[in-house]
Amino acid sequence: MDKPIMKIQHWQKVATVLAVYDVFTVALSYFLALWLRFDCQFSHIDEQYLHKYYQIIIPYTLFVLAVYYFLGLYRSIWRFASFYELKKLVIATAITFISNVVVVIAFIYRMPISYFVFGIAFQFFFAVSIRFSYRFILLLRENRENHGTENNVLLIGAGSAGRMILRDVNFVNGGANGNTKVVAIIDDNPNKWGRYIDGVEVIGGRDKILFAVEKYEIKEIYIAIANITPSDKRNLINICKETNCRIKQLPNMYAEKAGIISAGNLQNITIEDVLGRDPISLHQEDVAAQIKGKVVLVTGGGGSIGSELCRQIAKYEPKQLIIFDVYENNAYDIQLELKRRYPELDLVTLIGSVRDARRINSVFETYRPNICYHAAAHKHVPLMEDSPCEAIKNNAVGTYKTAYAAMKYGCDRFVLISTDKAVNPTNVMGATKRICEMIIQTFDNMVRNNQEDKLPVLITHQLDIDMEDADKVAAGSGHTEYVAVRFGNVLGSNGSVVPLFKKQIAEGGPVTLTHRDIIRYFMTIPEAVSLVLKAGANASGGEIFVLDMGEPVKILDLARNMIELAGLRPDIDIEIKEIGLRPGEKLYEEKLMSEEGLKETENHLIHVAEPIKFDSDMFINNLRALMALAYSNEGPEVVQKIRETVPTFRG
Repeated sequence: MDKPIMKIQHWQKVATVLAVYDVFTVALSYFLALWLRFDCQFSHIDEQYLHKYYQIIIPYTLFVLAVYYFLGLYRSIWRFASFYELKKLVIATAITFISNVVVVIAFIYRMPISYFVFGIAFQFFFAVSIRFSYRFILLLRENRENHGTENNVLLIGAGSAGRMILRDVNFVNGGANGNTKVVAIIDDNPNKWGRYIDGVEVIGGRDKILFAVEKYEIKEIYIAIANITPSDKRNLINICKETNCRIKQLPNMYAEKAGIISAGNLQNITIEDVLGRDPISLHQEDVAAQIKGKVVLVTGGGGSIGSELCRQIAKYEPKQLIIFDVYENNAYDIQLELKRRYPELDLVTLIGSVRDARRINSVFETYRPNICYHAAAHKHVPLMEDSPCEAIKNNAVGTYKTAYAAMKYGCDRFVLISTDKAVNPTNVMGATKRICEMIIQTFDNMVRNNQEDKLPVLITHQLDIDMEDADKVAAGSGHTEYVAVRFGNVLGSNGSVVPLFKKQIAEGGPVTLTHRDIIRYFMTIPEAVSLVLKAGANASGGEIFVLDMGEPVKILDLARNMIELAGLRPDIDIEIKEIGLRPGEKLYEEKLMSEEGLKETENHLIHVAEPIKFDSDMFINNLRALMALAYSNEGPEVVQKIRETVPTFRG
């Protein structure tokens, strides 16, 4: 059988040509050195020197080829030649120069010093010129092809991060499309103004941004500052938004010392960058003391709030963290993330519903959590308007069953995640969350007054009876502290308007608003969760904590900001369309009910609402009736009963 013919690869052909070139140029280099030494006259060259040159040059040339080979100079892709190849050439030149001087002077003949100096200089010049000329020619050709169609970039930041971005864009990759070029730099340090980085001028501070965009026909702006405060970033973004340029930024995760900053690291500006407040400086020693060494349960642990709770709890070294969620995909995602980030964490991931009394009791009985953060809830306002029975089953009854299990199995603290929609609710979702707050207040009141036995064990598989008395909690046996934490919308959470707007913009519009005057309070997810943990750590039982949500934001402004951040123009490229308020939606959310007072805490971002008084016995009876109607799927009757249960419900 014939052996297959080995095909010579293209790089091998290139390597052969380079080797032949090196043979010729090495020999030429040292001949030129002698020629220069004797006034550029061949006839003046001493015959003894010429004879020794002929004797030396062949073995020396072979030695040079061997050094080049072992240093990989015949295997590089020269169209991407960089400092790495230059460094290898310098090393090869040094090795061959030293070896040549030592061997020739010690064993052959004392040649003129200029022979070695000029010879190695010519050798290095010829080696570098052929290897880097290919890339230089390619750059010239690309510049001619891209002339007039360059994507000019304005770089903000003349520090180490900015320098790395500049070199990556202008000299390494040429941007994603091959025609991107940084043409000007902005930096607020006056000492850098008028100076150059790799041939690009630092033209001034942020007041020159609009001028630079017009003068240099800028298409994109890169914010390349590794350490920048949210307020400074917002100011820069607001200036850049006055242009029609696409804005990109360096993610916060990249510090200058990382050494891996490139144009590929840049990402689009997010709405969180525009609306996010300065980082909250919290002394979390009390949170760490409360969580460290404790068993912590997070219901709804796979959701946007629940998963962030798990992330922040994990860093405080709990004895065990239990993720409980009905949706296995979300639970699985956060489980993988936490296992990767905290390999020593004792993590348990359980699937189940808070509506299932037997399941939730089993979890508390088996793991005996010290702290429970209850984030499981249905929260989509329009969907709950159409399915009020499900809102009662999951939000109200699910909270009651979880709170009862916490009391029965000795949980020290139960923290309910509530919402500003519970204040004077105009929708079913908000009303059910107000019922959840009332459940917390009821449990706290009963535990404080040693009346735990008055709390019924609500079950759904037999609606007409309670569980046996043996399953009830005896009077005076509970010690759980119950608190609720109320806050508004969180940017990017499940159900938030932000993901909806992103999707609509990506599809070319229109962006739909329910009302042009509608306003909402916004907070980032990590910020909200850090305050939840802080409030929970400082609770003494029975409080409804209200988080400071900052200034309200008009949803119309939010939509315009998001369209502009996508590099488009509101009402021109993307239509903003008003579709009318949805069922149960109101123009603005209130953080407090008018009947509630507001007390300051040690932290100015956390307040305590004075709870509204209500008849606990009547509330429990109403809750029983609500559960019965919900599991009978009596929608209209459920809504009417909600009105009776929550006097402030205006739906």
